[in-house]
Amino acid sequence: MSVRVCVLGSGSRGNSTLVATEKTRLLIDAGLSRKETYARLAAVGERTDSFDALVISHEHNDHINGLKMLALDLKVPAYISPATRDAMSWDPQFDSIVHFTPGEKFSIGDIEVTPFSIPHDAVDPVAFCLEAQGLKIGLVTDLGYIPEIVKQRVRGCHCLIFESNHDLDMLKVGPYPWYVKQRVMSRHGHLSNHATADFLSQDYDGQAQVVVLAHLSENNNHPEIARMSAEQALADRSGGGRQALCLASQSSPTQVFEW
Repeated sequence: MSVRVCVLGSGSRGNSTLVATEKTRLLIDAGLSRKETYARLAAVGERTDSFDALVISHEHNDHINGLKMLALDLKVPAYISPATRDAMSWDPQFDSIVHFTPGEKFSIGDIEVTPFSIPHDAVDPVAFCLEAQGLKIGLVTDLGYIPEIVKQRVRGCHCLIFESNHDLDMLKVGPYPWYVKQRVMSRHGHLSNHATADFLSQDYDGQAQVVVLAHLSENNNHPEIARMSAEQALADRSGGGRQALCLASQSSPTQVFEW
């Protein structure tokens, strides 16, 4: 028996993460096209069929761009909150939808999923914790600050995928219009490297074997800046850090993490 996790893509051009056991295979978000999703699955040695569901965090296009085509091709339902579903336009061909309520657990096969609300400029955005075979995976991106519920929910994770979106200095002098910069920096925008480092050094429980930095901005961040910030934060924790630190990419999948 095994649990496998792979971030197929993460960033403003498309997000999708594989979480799989021997019995159940899920895609968390469907922001990559069907063709690109299948190509990245194949690149890491994963099958492109036999999925059980697509699980959607919120309605922004970088999380749902491939939803319709993937759902129709894979013949699987989309799990989504009612408010998020109402915020989207739907093709009548695609009617296989299962609603969930943030804060309430549900199961798909042998994977238990807990969606929980996060602060982002979408109608009902959620992050997820997924549990299977005694292992816990946290997937937390697209939030402007880190409320107490996030700190509580991600305790005990064996794998933690966590946003480190932008470097504040790069964002301030970068190419975005001022209103976009204000949105990104707001309490309903995205986490800076500094905010994530503060969490890793002060509120993170240090239990994950793998920490994956996700949703890095291609315009307002640099992988090595994000990496160094997180590495220093983990080193500053009482007792130091024991985990592997990896970075998710917009252009290619991570390795497959397996337990």
